[in-house]
Amino acid sequence: MLRRVGESLGRGPLRVHGQVAKSGFGEAKVMYLAPNRFMNESGESVRAAALYYKVPAERLLVLHDDIDLPFGRLRLQVGGGSGGHNGIRSVEKALGTKDFSRLKVGVGRPPGSLDPAAYVLKQFSRKERPVVDLMVESAADVVELWFDDPARAQEKAALSEANPPGS
Repeated sequence: MLRRVGESLGRGPLRVHGQVAKSGFGEAKVMYLAPNRFMNESGESVRAAALYYKVPAERLLVLHDDIDLPFGRLRLQVGGGSGGHNGIRSVEKALGTKDFSRLKVGVGRPPGSLDPAAYVLKQFSRKERPVVDLMVESAADVVELWFDDPARAQEKAALSEANPPGS
C-alpha cells in the first residue's frame, strides 16, 4: 500500500511505539502504523497513535490475519468480536470499543495438530507466494477504497471471498 503512494514507514513519536507513515494532505491525510509491540500488546500502540493523531475509533482500519478465513480471502467488517485473535482483543481493550473496521486476511486453518500461533508465524511457501502477492494487491485495493467509500470497499473484499486469488 505504501509503495503505491510513494511512502515508507519511519520512526514514529516515542509514545506511539511503532513505525508510521503519512500520505495525502489537508483533511485527506492518512496515517499508517506498524506497532513495534508484540502482537498481543499491539492495542497499546494503536491507542497511543489514535490519541496522538486524534483519530476516532470509527476511522481506524486494522489489518490482521485470520485463520478462520480460507487462504487468500479477504473480509472487511466493522465491529464484531476478536474471533480469538489476541491482537484484535488487545486493540479492543486498549480502545475501549469494538467499533473500528477490520480487514481480515485469510491464512486458513493450520494443518493437523500444528499450533495456530506457530502456523501464523511461519513463512509462506514458494507455492503460496503467488497467491500471497495477489492477496496483498487486493488488500491494498480494499484499503484505498475504504478511505473514501467503506461500502464499496466492503463489496470489493466480498468479491475476493467469492473469487479468492489463485482460484
